[in-house]
Amino acid sequence: MNKCRGYFITGTDTGVGKTVVTLGLMHALQSRGNTVVAMKPVAAGCELTPAGLRNDDALRLQQQASLELDYAQLNPYAFAPAIAPHIAAEQAGMQIDINKINNVYKELSMLADCVLVEGAGGWQVPLNAHATLADLASALGLEVILVVGLRLGCLNHALLSAQSIASNGCELAGWVANHILPGSEATAANINALESRLTCPRLGTIPYKTGPSARFVANFLAI
Repeated sequence: MNKCRGYFITGTDTGVGKTVVTLGLMHALQSRGNTVVAMKPVAAGCELTPAGLRNDDALRLQQQASLELDYAQLNPYAFAPAIAPHIAAEQAGMQIDINKINNVYKELSMLADCVLVEGAGGWQVPLNAHATLADLASALGLEVILVVGLRLGCLNHALLSAQSIASNGCELAGWVANHILPGSEATAANINALESRLTCPRLGTIPYKTGPSARFVANFLAI
């Protein structure tokens, strides 16, 4: 990552720390004097507030941003049930439109030096009957950062994700190893196995910590 631009943050699965890593990347880039904002275009599992549906992860991204953004700019599609986005959209009588997300991204990219776009779940999560998050990343023209949650099964998930990212014509800029469990076994061996098989650089290894701050995560990222 030798210059600041837009990146798409995906993960090997849900719950692997995409938001934590995105916040850390924002802090690291901001510490270099860049104006940085982030999007979570699609969020399921939102709470109904007086201001409308709000997602905790999206609110954290909004708070970390260098610029004050309207919530709808960083989270155009918010759904209450914590289910797959395309199912949540169907239940709400909506269809997720990649072009709408792309237009918001372009607006933000004119305001900030760098825009990070956080996916939902993994790389191939459906958005509608025809498109997935992979199609969104491709439409945005963004390089991808893969967050690998270190747990049983992560090797298969990481290697399949990297293969799929390449098959979608997207470039994998790097990956982040994230300790999501305390005292996980064979994590060093898993990291070594991925380093020997992934052609992109490891951007950092995040140790396990309950509720890590953006500053804490940034300390373990090499960008």
